[in-house]
Amino acid sequence: MGLKAPGIITFMLSVILAVIVLVSTFFSADIPGLKGNEFWALLMSYCILMLGCLLRGL
Repeated sequence: MGLKAPGIITFMLSVILAVIVLVSTFFSADIPGLKGNEFWALLMSYCILMLGCLLRGL
């Protein structure tokens, strides 16, 4: 299985989502739709990055 670097859009989408979750968690920001779902949003961010690495090589 050959892994490739993800595209810049995929990478930035993943990083932005992770930063939003971290800001919400550590600075107690109230972001609608994210309150109580921080774990799932962070997992989704990782899955986007993982799929970007896996599917780039196809």
